Amino acid sequence: MTRPRAAAVPAPPVPLSGTSADQVPRRRRRPVGVYLLLIPATVAMVVGLGYPLARQLVISFQKYGLAQQFGRPAQWVGLNNYTKLLTDPYVWGVIARSIAFCLVNAVVTMAIGMALAVLMAKVGRAARITLQVGMLLAWGTPVLATMTVWQWLFDSQYGVVNWVLAEPLGMDGMRYHSWLIQPMSFYFVATVIVVWMSVPFVVFTVFAGLLQVPEETMEAAELDGAGGWQRFWLITVPMVKPVLFVVGLLQVIWDLRVFTQIYVLQRAGAPTRETHLLGTYIYSLAKEFSMAGAMATIMLVLTLALTGFYIRRMLREEEL
Repeated sequence: MTRPRAAAVPAPPVPLSGTSADQVPRRRRRPVGVYLLLIPATVAMVVGLGYPLARQLVISFQKYGLAQQFGRPAQWVGLNNYTKLLTDPYVWGVIARSIAFCLVNAVVTMAIGMALAVLMAKVGRAARITLQVGMLLAWGTPVLATMTVWQWLFDSQYGVVNWVLAEPLGMDGMRYHSWLIQPMSFYFVATVIVVWMSVPFVVFTVFAGLLQVPEETMEAAELDGAGGWQRFWLITVPMVKPVLFVVGLLQVIWDLRVFTQIYVLQRAGAPTRETHLLGTYIYSLAKEFSMAGAMATIMLVLTLALTGFYIRRMLREEEL
């Protein structure tokens, strides 16, 4: 009688050379060449941004005016410039107006830009091209040329806006209304101009994000009974949320440091002191370089605080 053979036991896998079974695989190191490629951009940023910021910070701690431009040594005053600015109620009013103007403009720009982007994605090819050309013309027009047109539109005697309000709409009190005299109407005109010039960037960026939303997902949601509004808020917006966060962050930064539009409107006859924002107020301190440097540093800290809060919220939304 033959004896039954024992079942063959498979041999344990042979570990790769240089490794052991309990050894944790190491993370691959990035080649040094990747970091070397960052050197030109880093040097350009340090030279172009680092030195001016450092110089501005040093001047903000000195008494630096026109005399120092001709060789007189600057006197070190420490935090005196910051104390003088931060104890002035008018400076806090300028800061509050700047933050309010920034947030209102950013919200209105994002709302109108998203609406036009969705419209551009829904209309036909001819209408879409027409919208794109109009947006490019509005976006590509030089700022000063745009300001000239808007000043004519809101002119108190020959403006089209006053004529439309007075003649077709019957508002006789608006016939010779001056939009730039009162601060509230001044900021309304400034908001219209800033939003009109900022919307095209939001439209093109959000429209590019909408093109990445899968049509199969939208069709499946429609078959499940989701309406157009539900598909937009529950599917489209979450998918393009990273794009919206980045565009919104850029709008906050740009609207906080707006200068040209406010300065040109002030030169057109607006009361300067009642309509100052951070950019124009810093420009008004040009004769006192140290005070202007301190105010610019405060503006930088405020910008970093707003953007830091925005970035933390963006990261928190991505983790959910």
